[in-house]
Amino acid sequence: MFYSKDFSMLRLTSLLSAGLLSACAVGPDFKQPDAPNTSSYTETTLSKNLATAPGVSGGTDQEFIAGADIEAQWWELFKSPELDILIKKALQQNPNLGAADAALRASQENVSAQIGGQYFPAIGLNGGATRQLQPAAIYGLPFGSDTYNLYNASVNVTYKLDVFGGARRAVEGARARAEIAQFQLEGAYLSLTANIVTGAVREAALRAQMQATEEILKAQTNLAEVTEKQLAIGTVSKVDVTSQRTLVANSQVDLFTYERNLSFTRNQLAVLVGELPSNANIAKFDLKSLHLPEKLPLSLPSSLVRQRPDVRAAEAQLKATNALVGVATANLLPQFNITGAIGSAALTSNALFGPNATLWSVAGGIFQPLFQGGQLLAQRRGALANYEQAVYQYQATVLKAFQEVADALRALETGAQALKSASDAERYAYETLDLVQQQYKLGTASYLAVLYYQNQYQIAKVKSVSAQATRFSDSAALFAALGGGWWNRTGPAFQPKAIANKDQNETSGNN
Repeated sequence: MFYSKDFSMLRLTSLLSAGLLSACAVGPDFKQPDAPNTSSYTETTLSKNLATAPGVSGGTDQEFIAGADIEAQWWELFKSPELDILIKKALQQNPNLGAADAALRASQENVSAQIGGQYFPAIGLNGGATRQLQPAAIYGLPFGSDTYNLYNASVNVTYKLDVFGGARRAVEGARARAEIAQFQLEGAYLSLTANIVTGAVREAALRAQMQATEEILKAQTNLAEVTEKQLAIGTVSKVDVTSQRTLVANSQVDLFTYERNLSFTRNQLAVLVGELPSNANIAKFDLKSLHLPEKLPLSLPSSLVRQRPDVRAAEAQLKATNALVGVATANLLPQFNITGAIGSAALTSNALFGPNATLWSVAGGIFQPLFQGGQLLAQRRGALANYEQAVYQYQATVLKAFQEVADALRALETGAQALKSASDAERYAYETLDLVQQQYKLGTASYLAVLYYQNQYQIAKVKSVSAQATRFSDSAALFAALGGGWWNRTGPAFQPKAIANKDQNETSGNN
């Protein structure tokens, strides 16, 4: 077999690898961007407690808790078991979440591939057996020929010395791209959970609006019948009857619109869960079954850029493009290579590993690019431009993040005030309509007055329901805008049942 002294080349390669990996790498080192220098999200100071509307769904007290952390399962604060079940199913079945998870695993494997290809020598085993005929003329003899067998086996080693850190920058870029995929997965997770919550709230609001419209329609229909009776005795005109029937028809149109939107919403929820609309078994949601979160965590502005998945993905993109600048810079500098082989060759297979069959070789090379039509310089300038683009994209993402939080906070503040006013308006409109209808039946109020206050009550009722739903939606929007608490989650973002069972079976089989 091979002698230990023949491995001196391999030992030399290992020593060079260890030394060069500790050397500096060309190109700029990545520095994490500083958090924005601000202590507030909004232009003016927020109230710690929001306005309330007692006795109304969504009208309970809400309080901002500055610096509080966000729960991983923040949607559980709405205290809806049906909502929890729906989200749990979606996290196991949503195909977009599954695709993002697969993209992350592919990026992670690419990091391993880059490490293996860039940091370590390429070692291969070659073996062969040939039988060949050579004429004696190649030896300078005028006649004759020689037929023989040749057996050979060798181990070949090729290693590219990372003198200027191009390999390290390539691995750094691969790791950054894996980070991008990770935060894109977290973004898909956050978007999915937030969309399901808002979808459930939308369904609940549509059901409440349908119920309100049905009650109004019933009252309008009863009044239409009364008006027709009054027409028969001559106390009202035909115009009064047709006007009331117009209101009835318009309310029926509103009902059909709500039914259509409700179907659209439930179809969307089915798709978010990862099921066909025809096969989805989704519970019905109404506003009375949802609980408004009473404590609203408000992260510090300096923490937002470390929590939002889109900001973290933009930061990882910065890191990836920064690494590519280093790779492009290293490509301008000399490239060093070491190659070696150790093996044996013999005329018979029995002698292949004998003491006289050993062969080895060691070679080193250097290549310095001199002229390539400006390709390498253009590639470096392009890498610098890509990094500059990533800087601007990161800044835009941060600004958008702060805008969304500021919008959510103002929406919560004004939404609470709007609900209080809408609730009061609904109550006053109902009391007014009831008084006018009684006066109309007694003949002391005109039909136009009834018509006007019916319309006012319908508008006030729908606005009140919409304001209730808005408070739930705005609360969910704040959790999403602050990042959704994914950093507190203990398990993976996507864990389908099939894969979980497969992993469990493989573990049991290995035992």
